Amino acid sequence: MSAPSPTPTEKGILQFLEICDSFYPVDAVEASVEQQRHWYDALCARFDRPLPPDMIFADGMVQRIPIRRYRPRKISTRTVLLYLHGGGFVVGSLESHHAICAEIADFAGAELVSVDYRLAPEYRWPAQTDDGFAVLKHLLSADNKVVLIGDSAGGNLAAGLALRARDEELPGIVGQVLIYPALGGGLDTGSYVEMAEAPGLTTADVAYYREILQAPADNSIAAPLNVSSAAGLPPAFITAAYFDPLRDDSRQYAARLADAGVEVWFREEPQMVHAWLRARHMSDGARDGFRAVCEAVRHFAAT
Repeated sequence: MSAPSPTPTEKGILQFLEICDSFYPVDAVEASVEQQRHWYDALCARFDRPLPPDMIFADGMVQRIPIRRYRPRKISTRTVLLYLHGGGFVVGSLESHHAICAEIADFAGAELVSVDYRLAPEYRWPAQTDDGFAVLKHLLSADNKVVLIGDSAGGNLAAGLALRARDEELPGIVGQVLIYPALGGGLDTGSYVEMAEAPGLTTADVAYYREILQAPADNSIAAPLNVSSAAGLPPAFITAAYFDPLRDDSRQYAARLADAGVEVWFREEPQMVHAWLRARHMSDGARDGFRAVCEAVRHFAAT
């Protein structure tokens, strides 16, 4: 007899999960990529929100890479926010995280650039990190300071970009905000076992996304937990969800950064599941967690 799936008790997040299941089946990864993207787009549309008042956004290109720039009505810093969206490297787009990006930019009083990086399986690793790095270098070349932000797969990319920038001695990154990031932990240990059947994301899902991306497991850009030294990285805010197989990736990476002398803030949401950002307007825990993310972004952008 199998053990029951670990489940939160907060009413708001349970309602969120019920809505998610009605749009995005629990066995979605068994469907075609085209079908997964169709379901995901519909799910994101369900949680769409009006943008903050007077928010301006415009689509553009950096080299061949589509981006979207957000400019809030009040700009209080010249630092630019660079956002990498989640979606397992398979789904997600400029549209999927549209309101999330706008709300972060508005709270921080900063311009935000969202990257529409190439997706797998059409484009395998390192296409995704290369796209993000091209946009990052473009922003840094204009003498901008940059805060890197990413959720889930985007958190993986943001952490990897911080490593790439450090290794190439590119100055200007003043912070990294990693939201339930996938950082390359072992699938047979810790939260990957304890939360293997967690709602919203299972360990089997993580294995699927890794297989479809085909990134080398021993490459620290693809799996930042494998980095030989975390010294010299920008300060970080890392947030994890308790009911998430990726939880221990965040715990371990925060510890690695702290051990290397990097300034790091770590927060774990006790009632949250993977992808709780979308529940920020219906769950108390998600609302508090999102405010903490926004405050961290604003703190880094002000430095």
